[in-house]
Amino acid sequence: MQIALAPMEGLVDNILRDVLTRVGGIDWCVTEFIRINDRLLPPGEFYKLAPELRHGAQTAAGVPMRVQLLGSDPVCLAENAVLACELGAPVIDLNFGCPAKTVNKSRGGAVLLKEPELLHAILREVRRAVPAHIPVTAKMRLGFDSPDGAMDCALALAEGGAEQLVVHARTKVEGYKPPAHWEWVARVQDVVKVPVFANGEVWTLEDWRRCREVSGVEDIMLGRGLVSRPDLARQIAAVRDGVEFVPLDWQGLLPLIQEFWSQARAELTPRAAPGRLKQWVAMLTRTYPEATALFTELRRETDCDRVGQLIGVPVPEAA
Repeated sequence: MQIALAPMEGLVDNILRDVLTRVGGIDWCVTEFIRINDRLLPPGEFYKLAPELRHGAQTAAGVPMRVQLLGSDPVCLAENAVLACELGAPVIDLNFGCPAKTVNKSRGGAVLLKEPELLHAILREVRRAVPAHIPVTAKMRLGFDSPDGAMDCALALAEGGAEQLVVHARTKVEGYKPPAHWEWVARVQDVVKVPVFANGEVWTLEDWRRCREVSGVEDIMLGRGLVSRPDLARQIAAVRDGVEFVPLDWQGLLPLIQEFWSQARAELTPRAAPGRLKQWVAMLTRTYPEATALFTELRRETDCDRVGQLIGVPVPEAA
């Protein structure tokens, strides 16, 4: 059984990947998607979204990171996948699940689930181009507006060369509205011979147990649930491994919030850094009452020194 951290564009960047993987329980993670249009990207575009490539393609905690590509041109995707491998990507993941309108309008993400033949062509071309020892995997939804073609899409991906499939158990039209249809993950696993990961609406240990029972699959990819409850993967791993688990309380989480802020201040502009912190703290309010109080204080704050003070980070001394 494997537990993966989902790629979420605009949310799970290298900073949050670093912080979340420090908590434990995550077997591997995936970059935000790298958009491939009609050209071979320069290496800098890969390093921007996947700086871990400069450090053995793993987070500081030693968790392996896969590189995810999004696009619709089989040859161009293949060429960029080869470059990603040359830069150190240990696995190439292909995105057929993004529901964003802007992405779908430019023929990327979940809209391609309308074209199983194209899915197959993309996987076949990328698999043929990438070195044989480097796995190619894919993430999909159940379909664009209906799950009726989910099995055709899954078969197209698996037969094209995907060694694993992650199935977000909703259609593009459903977005992130509950419920997730875990029973369809079971149907997908019935028709493909590769491992299938269930994804969607796992917020708690109890959700995971139900997901495993309904989907029939052991492997899980956690997204918003793990961002909102940073020890969720560790909870699941403890059950898997039969070991005792001590929940991460607010005092245990606060140093991670401070570390997140320190990295955000170092990597982002003074204008952007507070927004990134607020985004994560807002999601933590689902689990931690203390996060609600903190978010109330942070909500309208834009001064970086004041933001740091509110989370207990000393103001840097003037040079």
